[in-house]
Amino acid sequence: MGKGNKENTPAERGSAAANKAAAERSAAGKAAHWADEAALKIIREKGEKDRYTCAAGITPSGTVHIGNFREIISVDLVVRALRDLGKNVRFIYSWDDYDVFRKVPQNMPKRELLEKYLRFPITMVPDPWDRDKSYAGHHEADVENTLPLVGIHPEFLYQAERYRASTYAAGIRRALERRETLKAILDKFRDEEHKIQGEWWPVSVFCDSCSKDETDVDGWDGGWGLSYHCNACGHRETVDIRAAKGIKLGWRVDWPMRWEYEKVDFAPAGKDHHSRGGSFDTARHVCREVYGREAPVTFPYDFIGIKGLGGKISSSSGVVVDLADVLKVYTPEVARYLFAGTRPNTEFTISFDLDVIKIYEDYDKTERIAWKIENAKDEAVYRREKRIYELSQIKTAPGGKTAMPAVMPCQIPFRHLCSLIQIAGGDIDRTISSLEKGAGGPSPEAAQIPAVRARALCAKYWVEEYAPDEFRFRLRPPGEKADLPPELAAGVKELRDAVIASIESFADDKSCAEAIYKAAEKAGLDGKSLFRASYQALIGKDQGPRLASFLRSINKERLLEILSAY
Repeated sequence: MGKGNKENTPAERGSAAANKAAAERSAAGKAAHWADEAALKIIREKGEKDRYTCAAGITPSGTVHIGNFREIISVDLVVRALRDLGKNVRFIYSWDDYDVFRKVPQNMPKRELLEKYLRFPITMVPDPWDRDKSYAGHHEADVENTLPLVGIHPEFLYQAERYRASTYAAGIRRALERRETLKAILDKFRDEEHKIQGEWWPVSVFCDSCSKDETDVDGWDGGWGLSYHCNACGHRETVDIRAAKGIKLGWRVDWPMRWEYEKVDFAPAGKDHHSRGGSFDTARHVCREVYGREAPVTFPYDFIGIKGLGGKISSSSGVVVDLADVLKVYTPEVARYLFAGTRPNTEFTISFDLDVIKIYEDYDKTERIAWKIENAKDEAVYRREKRIYELSQIKTAPGGKTAMPAVMPCQIPFRHLCSLIQIAGGDIDRTISSLEKGAGGPSPEAAQIPAVRARALCAKYWVEEYAPDEFRFRLRPPGEKADLPPELAAGVKELRDAVIASIESFADDKSCAEAIYKAAEKAGLDGKSLFRASYQALIGKDQGPRLASFLRSINKERLLEILSAY
């Protein structure tokens, strides 16, 4: 929890076959993917169960950024791996919206309004966008509406609702009964200077009068009665834990209490929580010694950076990139691939620069290997790449198992799409219609599939928002002529008459490139000079996309019209 060989597809395999394959992988000690390793560990440590519970969660104190997303997709990948083993899995995502609103993030509107609600529960802070019922609800809705786009469908739990309904009354009383044990656990890894001093209570209280948490507990009657007073407004009362709405456990106790309550079998956490004596360490002891249950199987996940932004992503600082931002540049499958293809304990960056092209190329290679269109280095690489590909897909088979698409998707290289979109002046429909046979693309019918359109939309956004200036271009309109010396203008004319006039006759980019070099030779130019002159004539730059492919991607009549002045 973050307080940050074309075989039959999985959809076609029966659970018995899937279990057999998993057993074989386990026996050989060669799980195909880290999520499969985690799934096998859960079964090994928790035993055979009718249902396994996997948990993630976050406090919606600000924008839920892509670093927070690493937890939920890590759990989703393990959930899918368990389901591929034929297991029944409950996947829960807790909104810790009964936490205290401590700080107004820098990227929030109406900051003066929000500051009035400091020390309130987050769920009671108003939505500064006036869209949802609360500040917490706004951030929750943003995530809940986006997760289905990447094929993630957890069961959402709202902790404010649960605490106010006294769902955890028994867990709260248990903590009060064992508060000396809890104190000893929390102090175990602390030096003398930082040990708990004086009277300590494992609960905090939101004042029933002013709603702030600026309260002190005065006493507990050993049963269900808890007394407190408020330092902010002076209110004091004794409440019944079974009916009180404002009592909440401190999070190092709350977390393991809920592990026991929900019977959680797996819960990852950020690497900062996994340090010796850190929150997961103490929660493990609390879970065992106070609530009588072994802690969930876990692993640490590392931080995520954004290329071009320094430091750790932080909701409170306002330096955020969320999943919706990522999905503007990466299709859902490629977004999943970023995480499925990286072990969770490895730090990595999500790029918005030219690396985007390389990431799409890597995904496409994995896809070709998975479909055996391209050979893998060996069987182990094939199994790993296929598994990464399966886990990157949005749609699942019945029971939530991973599944290959029904057919091999149409691959349009991202770099090529970026060129086509700029040729088409940003018009997606024109871009897709340009993908026809004989120009290095699929038939118009195949190009209409939603996946191609989704990738084209990402390419358009990336070109317009993130591509470096040297990558961007626009075709000159007819009549707009480059200022070229006579010898270069003559070379452009030769290119027009000897290459473009018969461009449909070239079967591929290689034969077209050979014709370009012949035109340069005939014009008395070296190839580099003709290339530079051609780019100036077409887009007003000294360089651009690979010329042969570029020319073959543009409508012949349009090219002739642009170059008619030479």
